[in-house]
Order: sequence, then structure tokens, then C-alpha cells
Amino acid sequence: MRNVVIGFLGTQLDIGRNRGWRPSVELTRHADFAVDRFELIHDQRHVGLARQVMKAIAAVSPDTEVRLVQIDMRDPWDFQEVYGKLFDFAKDYGFDEDRERYHVHLTTGTHVAQICWFLLTESRHIPAKLLQTGPPRGDALPHGSIDIIDLDLSRYDALQQRFDAVSRESVSLLKGGIESETPVFNAMIERLEFVASHSDAPLLLLGEAGSGKSRLAQQIYELKLQRRRVKGRLVQVNAAGLRGPQGMVALIGQRRSVMGIAGTERAGLLREADGGVLFLEGIEALEPDAQALLVQVLEGGRYYPLGSDSEVSSRFHLIASAAVDLAVLVAEGRLRADLFALLHQWSFRLPPLRARRDDMAAHLAHQRGLAERALGRSVGFNADASARYLRFARDPGTIWAGNLRDLAASVQRLCTLAERGRVTLVMVEEEIAVLTAQWQGVVRDGDIALLAEVVARPEGLDEFDRAQLAAVIRACRETPNLSAAGRRLFAASRAEKASQNDADRLRKYLARFGLEWAAVQGG
Repeated sequence: MRNVVIGFLGTQLDIGRNRGWRPSVELTRHADFAVDRFELIHDQRHVGLARQVMKAIAAVSPDTEVRLVQIDMRDPWDFQEVYGKLFDFAKDYGFDEDRERYHVHLTTGTHVAQICWFLLTESRHIPAKLLQTGPPRGDALPHGSIDIIDLDLSRYDALQQRFDAVSRESVSLLKGGIESETPVFNAMIERLEFVASHSDAPLLLLGEAGSGKSRLAQQIYELKLQRRRVKGRLVQVNAAGLRGPQGMVALIGQRRSVMGIAGTERAGLLREADGGVLFLEGIEALEPDAQALLVQVLEGGRYYPLGSDSEVSSRFHLIASAAVDLAVLVAEGRLRADLFALLHQWSFRLPPLRARRDDMAAHLAHQRGLAERALGRSVGFNADASARYLRFARDPGTIWAGNLRDLAASVQRLCTLAERGRVTLVMVEEEIAVLTAQWQGVVRDGDIALLAEVVARPEGLDEFDRAQLAAVIRACRETPNLSAAGRRLFAASRAEKASQNDADRLRKYLARFGLEWAAVQGG
């Protein structure tokens, strides 16, 4: 493999003013680093010096081929110009990594050039290692020092460990400090952490009511604040509250009193979110005019407040949440397709609480801590009470219709009623009865709404079939594939079957209602 060095002519250093040390020349004299070719970049004004350096290299390292590359720049301190010229150089170069190893010499050139070299090598536009040289220090290094920096951080264990630690802290922040044993949730959070740390594009959080979208949006804001991606505040608003003329005023503000609308000067939510994060809860409730305005601001960053003849600007990171399938709203004409496209660039679905049964102990401990802080006293669960509550919480038949809101309310009730600071088994049994009664009506109405997504006339099904089919559809939507759903649904009866083809059993059950796996997976 041939060593190729790419570097700027040092218009000051290569003259030899630093005790005769000329970095471009001395680089080629290192016995343990043979330079087979040197791409020496210069401009028209210093072509004479470039030829002198070329001649000097030929004298000390005859085997080194020197190519003079002329790149003229009006201002070598202008970042845009320098980066653009070096980017074009890299694009046209024709790197041959099978035969050559490339190194970028950082010692010469302006600080702007050094930054551009780093960006181009880090992004692999230039497939090179960075090379830093230094002047001689005593007799040990007569030609100066030479250091090769490989941007593959996997080679630097200590640095990689520090980056990993920061990433783990960020993931923990997004989880609210609650450790999770649910693979789907963990994978979603890790992807979200990376996207929120590196992108300013809108984020869409999907999930059932009470699944934690609002809390997660606040944690995303904290992460962006830590990573210095935002400087402004978090502005949180429910889209259902932005209806009618007053809702539009709340969104865009008004400059002065407008006929027919009370109030005078108002900044508006978009202006308040400038430089920060705008969190729009329940974006499916946003009215058409507000949708059009949001698209305009997201794409252009400018809009007219009510009663104003001049535009104002607002740049913010948008986080939106929805509890319904937005694609259905687009098909029904209730959501603009361009807004859906902007939102759906990065979408993350939070699993419902019933799909996170392995995390119940962690959630119970977290909610108990919140209740203790609210009550101002310590509360504990008796061992049998804790075991019974967790058994109920993890049971596949426990639907947690309100998700984390139901769990939070339940634990708050138990802790409040804990007379001597202890939650007993009797108290837990009473709480389970309360939750079961609470969910009965929800299940009936929820089953009809769920079945309406996949069956033409759910009211025409027997009550028994409605309940059973709704449970099957929920299981299908909470599992990754047909086989996994079958294993969950037929866990008890599998042992009694000669053939344990759970996927086939589930497929035949769905076929009774004219359904296929793809049809029940939506939503």
C-alpha cells in the first residue's frame, strides 16, 4: 500500500522561519513513515514557494512524487469558500483505497482549512487519517514529531467509553430514569435519542392516551437543551384548544386590536417557541387553517401575525403527538398531506402499558416515589400486597385502558389510603376491584371502536365474538409477527395439541371474519 499525503503549502511555516523547520519537507524525511506521493495544495500567489518546496522534497526524499495542486481562494479564512473548494477537490480526486492509504496534513493551512479537513475526513468524503507534525525537540526527534489520528473511534477505547456513557445518560433521561426490560421500547428510545441529538426535523410521537407522550416530549426538550440544540423554552399546547379565531390568535399572535377580536398585543405561541421547542399535543385536532400555517412556518420560518403588515420569523423544533393513525386522517381529508409528510419524517410509537408487563415493577416503584413526594410521607407495600398487585398488573387480561394514567391514579389512591404508611393485601384487592369495574364500560365501547377499523359492521357480531376478536386484534398489534401473536394467544392450549402451529391456528381464526394479518396490523 502506498502512502499518500494531502496538505496545504505552509505559506509561513514552509519558508523555514521556525528554526529552519519546514513541515511539508520534514514530513518526507521520517524513516518510519514513507511518503510515496505528496499532493501539495497552493494558490497562484505562492506558486514560486510551492516549487521551492517541491525541489527541497526531491533532495531529501527522491522516492516521493510531489504533485502541485493549484486551488485559488479569494479569502482563505472564509469557511464557505474553503469548504466548497476542498469538497470539489475531494469529489473529483478519484481515491483508490485498495492500493493507497491517504493522510491529510493538518499542520499547514489556516485554522479554517483544518476544520474543513476534519469535517471532510469525518464524513468520509475524504477517506483519510489525519496527520499532525511538530518541530524538533532535542536530539531524539531531529525531524520533528509526527502523529497519525484515526477518526475511527472504536480504536480509542477510553474515548468510546465516554461517548457510550453520555449516550446511556441521554437514554436514561428519555426513559425518565425508569429502567425498561421491554426490547421494543428500548430500541425505540435509543433511536429517538440519536435522532433528537442530531436532527432539528419535526418529531411525531404516536401512542394511546396515557402512554407517556407528554412526559417524553418534555424529556426530549431537556435532552436538546443539554446538547445545545435549542436555547429557548418549551411551549406546550393542546391542538384542541386552538379552534376558531381565538385559537388562531393564540397561535400566531396579533399586533394590535383587531375588529371583532378582543385583546390587544399578543406574541402568540409560535413566537414564544422561537429558538426552543413547540409541543403540539393531539395534532389530529388541528384545524385546516392552522395546519396550512404550520406547514408555512416549518418550511419558511416566517408568518404574519394578525393585524400586522410585516412578517415575523420563528424557528423552533416541533414535537407533535397523536393517538390516532394520521394516515387515515389524510385519506379522509382531515389532515394535510404535506403536514403529514413533514411530521412523518421521524415518527416513534410508544407501546401501551399492557405491552410492557416486564416493566411493571419499575413503574410501580416510580409511581410510589411520586406519590410519596406528593403526600410528604413514606409509604411501603407489604410483601403479599406487592406480589398481588404485580401479578394483577402483569396479567395478560389486565387491559390498562388509561395506560400510565390508570397506574398513577391507582398507586396514588393506595398510598393516600395507607393509614400507617403500609399498603396491605386487602387494600390491593379492593383497588383491583375498582380498576376492573372502571374498565368494563371502556372495554365495551373500545371494542366497537377497534373492530370498526377492520370490520364493516361490528354491531352485527355476537357480543361473544366482539369481545374475543377485539382481544385477538389487540394481541396482534402488540406483537411483531403472526407466529409471536399465535404463541401469546394459544400459550395455555399449545401443550394439548399434536401440532403446535400457532400461526396457522391464528390465521384460520382471522379468516372466519374475512381478515388477514396485514389488515389487523394497522392502527
